[in-house]
Amino acid sequence: MRVLSFRASRASALALVAALLAIPSATISASPAAADQVRERQYWLQDYRIEQAWDITRGAGVRIAIIDTGIDATHPDLVGAVVGGADFSGLGTADGLTPVGPERRHGTMVASLAAGRGNAGVEGVIGSAPEAELLSVSMSFGGGSVSPDEQVASAVRFAVDNGADIISLSLTRNTRDWPESWDRAFSYAAANDVVVIAAAGNRGSGTVAVGAPATMPGVLTVGGVDQDGLASDTASSQGITIGVMAPSEGLVGATPGGGYVSWSGTSGATPIVAGIVALVRSAYPSMDAANVINRVLVTANRVTDTIPDPIYGYGLVDAYGALTADVPYVGANPLGSIDEWVVLHRKLEGNPTVVPLGPQSPVVENDQALPPRIPAREDESLGVLPYVVTIGFATALVVILLSGGVLVLWRVRKR
Repeated sequence: MRVLSFRASRASALALVAALLAIPSATISASPAAADQVRERQYWLQDYRIEQAWDITRGAGVRIAIIDTGIDATHPDLVGAVVGGADFSGLGTADGLTPVGPERRHGTMVASLAAGRGNAGVEGVIGSAPEAELLSVSMSFGGGSVSPDEQVASAVRFAVDNGADIISLSLTRNTRDWPESWDRAFSYAAANDVVVIAAAGNRGSGTVAVGAPATMPGVLTVGGVDQDGLASDTASSQGITIGVMAPSEGLVGATPGGGYVSWSGTSGATPIVAGIVALVRSAYPSMDAANVINRVLVTANRVTDTIPDPIYGYGLVDAYGALTADVPYVGANPLGSIDEWVVLHRKLEGNPTVVPLGPQSPVVENDQALPPRIPAREDESLGVLPYVVTIGFATALVVILLSGGVLVLWRVRKR
């Protein structure tokens, strides 16, 4: 389980303003020839056995919430993919379909890698789960009257209430800590069997260490690798909470207005994994979130002998393996429980335990057995004193009984 200390501060609460993880490198024109080029550059579809997994399912019946800057649902690669949404920034439209903020392209780029339909089926960006549904949950990382932290908390609850099976978060607070409002929101997601996936961040964007929500128990954290499967120096951060690795360099994505962009970052690796998780949920509709996550973890291709590895986590994600491998069931999320973390750590910080909204999952305050009691030896603690007291008490009792007997006999004879 992930165990991290919590030190909330007003300064850290504002860190989400700098949370966008994309590192755009070049804009690609939207011409038909460019659309063909875009599809050709999606190397991960073969390398990570996503196309092979499509022989089993393409993600139908699964809903992914993209909590980001909003999705342009009119892009040719995303027509028909978005089934609902909402805005929590106060800057967009009520349906969440108006990209907002200084990095307004980001949400559309992310969405295309999760569930892009492709342009005419053979061109443009196609996501890992091209038949999955999308919720466009727009927020702003700067501006507006609502803090980014509260936008995320409200957005997570909205996603759960509107049927999300998966929540994709390509953002970070740039600190490992998170506000208490996230305790309640992420617990609500866990209690409703939603898989939450978060980006590890990019060192090239200033995120040296993995930050929340990628540090939160129960969240599937995605790190990034280059096209050779090696941990990316700039387009990923490293940390002990990473679950799996996915491509974060040489990516392409759809942008608002029908365009495309070449980019890098775990912002792109995260929706690739979100789409793969959608394939698993589509293939195993009755499987709970804990076992979906476990299946993705244990079927990843190992990079080192250490599992989880501090750099690669459980390894490189494998879409086809996640769908076909024989994986034993588990009774709990292998990445931990936010409810247990709250009970153990909020109390230690002197804060009252926060009761999560919605249905409760079991909360275990401490599941470790107490160590066996070891009897003290005679040369420890009280030494031989207990034995002296016991013998003295017994001797006195015998004297009293004998004295009483003699007195009774004397009185009988006297009569």
